[in-house]
Amino acid sequence: MLNTKQIENAVTWACIQEVSAPKPGNVNCFSDGHNMSIKNFIDSAHAIAPVLARQNLTIGEMILSAVKATRTVVDCNTNLGIILLFAPLCKAIMRSNSFDGLPSALHDTLNELTLTDAELTYQAIQLAEPGGLGKSPDQDIYSAPTVTLKQAMELAKNHDSIAAQYANDYHDIFELGLTNLTLSINCGESVEWAIAFAYLKLLSATPDSLIQRKQGLACATIVMTKSKKMLKKMTGNSNLSQFETDITLWDKELKQNAINPGTTADMAAASLLIYAFSQVHV
Repeated sequence: MLNTKQIENAVTWACIQEVSAPKPGNVNCFSDGHNMSIKNFIDSAHAIAPVLARQNLTIGEMILSAVKATRTVVDCNTNLGIILLFAPLCKAIMRSNSFDGLPSALHDTLNELTLTDAELTYQAIQLAEPGGLGKSPDQDIYSAPTVTLKQAMELAKNHDSIAAQYANDYHDIFELGLTNLTLSINCGESVEWAIAFAYLKLLSATPDSLIQRKQGLACATIVMTKSKKMLKKMTGNSNLSQFETDITLWDKELKQNAINPGTTADMAAASLLIYAFSQVHV
């Protein structure tokens, strides 16, 4: 089991690496964007890390407390998706005797989520004010939930990739995000470029939920297709950093059109957190 300081350090590191990475369309090392800056994200990282490392909090308490902590340092939604994905991972690593036990512990953690976790998470989402939320006919975020948090996420899984991770034990994050991050690092890529590679793998697999909510499925599909083309261009060259010019141009294009693959960035951050956990020697 990792101790409080190890978890806090892992959360901070993962958040800072994510925002530092050259991921097209997000706030990144190339430029700010979407009325947010790198400093906003770094300040948010330092705000949430101590909360997510507290061992006496439930998942719902973690999520709400982390959103409240974020609001003390920024006045925008920098990290709701990150918080939603990080909280179960942090709770799971607390109950794991080793990194290898993380998937099983995560499965148990998600299955033990309660109605109270849902109530607190709904409050957190309302406080964070994410963009593009519509109305849902069942368990709408602006109504009081009547099911557990996992059940609520299962209802939303077909139109929200973060919700889908709660329903599938973070399958996409482990299989696409972590696997490709690790592969790229093992090929000699820096962490920043390695997570950008993993991000493109995630982005090419499914339409980004945030884009879909704000600009529609057609726009999200175009971005997904562009990501596939970018990866195809890399065939025979495992280093994404060789294509910095292409990445920079696409990043500028997406930001000029206010297109932000934010959900995919959150999943990339979760991949980094798991990688950080794997590197800690207990």
